[in-house]
Amino acid sequence: MRVDFTHETLPQRVVFASYEAAGHVADEVARLGAARPMVIAAEADSALADPLVAALPAAVRHTEVVMHVPADVAERARAAAKRHDADVLVSVGGGSTTGLAKAVALTTGLPIVAVPTTYAGSEATNVWGLTEDGRKTTGVDARVLPRSVVYDASLLLSLPVPLSVASGLNALAHCVDSMWAPRVDPIDQALALEGIRALRQGLPEVVRDPQGIEGREQTLYGAYLAAVAFASAGSGLHHKICHVLGGMYNLPHAQTHAVVLPYVLALNAPSVPDSEQRMAAAFGAASALEGLQRLREQVQAPRALRDYGLRESDLPAAVDAVLAAVPPHNPTPVTRADLEDLLRRAWNGGEPR
Repeated sequence: MRVDFTHETLPQRVVFASYEAAGHVADEVARLGAARPMVIAAEADSALADPLVAALPAAVRHTEVVMHVPADVAERARAAAKRHDADVLVSVGGGSTTGLAKAVALTTGLPIVAVPTTYAGSEATNVWGLTEDGRKTTGVDARVLPRSVVYDASLLLSLPVPLSVASGLNALAHCVDSMWAPRVDPIDQALALEGIRALRQGLPEVVRDPQGIEGREQTLYGAYLAAVAFASAGSGLHHKICHVLGGMYNLPHAQTHAVVLPYVLALNAPSVPDSEQRMAAAFGAASALEGLQRLREQVQAPRALRDYGLRESDLPAAVDAVLAAVPPHNPTPVTRADLEDLLRRAWNGGEPR
């Protein structure tokens, strides 16, 4: 079998070390030659951000962080960066926090040092997203890719187990989507498969022992691999569905991904038997869907979109919006009937098929 592909690796420095975030963040800021950092961290993450701020003389804080990065919130953050003459952004938090830093970098060109406190993965991609008038717009731009990422699994010890599960399954969705996304290549698939293996091992350990660092490290490692694969492979059907639902109905990001994933896997897997079997092996199961469902049972995954605010009456408009966003080369041709069935099952928590 011939090997023929083009792969682009994004330029980014990654530091992975538990219990050492403050020192490494200060080092990364210094490496960039910056002296006036603006630390973006929600009030809820103050306990995690405070030690990092203490290690950064002259740092200013910005605490207005909102899910899905509304455009007006982004504008206020840009104004704050300009007001303080910031020369670097330090984001401490999950995907919404990283996303806000990216929105500022998109128009200012300021470098980002990202310190993730969930398994969202946005820190490893050059993808930005903004929401306005119920519509989420995403794009790709080199300016939004963080220059450095400081991974410290100890910062995730306080992440509640249910949110850890949802966030970890969001990372798993990056792996699955990357197996057949528009720009997929063998490197992406290798990263995604190792990501599946790491997340399959790490997430149950996080549930069993939330204060154990090993499970957190393994899950964070898997989430990073997932994000690198996704950044290269691009956004597949799963992410198109979740971006539509999040933007239109303000659904929680991680939980939406966690619910939708098995339904997209069930739709696409039969059309890519080789990739399906490789995923099954990474899950340690006879089939990829069986492995995913077994993991979901182990960690008590979110089950239904109706549990997170989506109404049954919202489904027809959601189908229309998703149908317009379906990637052109999805493994299984997608019809309106497919989407109606998929979204209804995801809404009520029915069996994927």
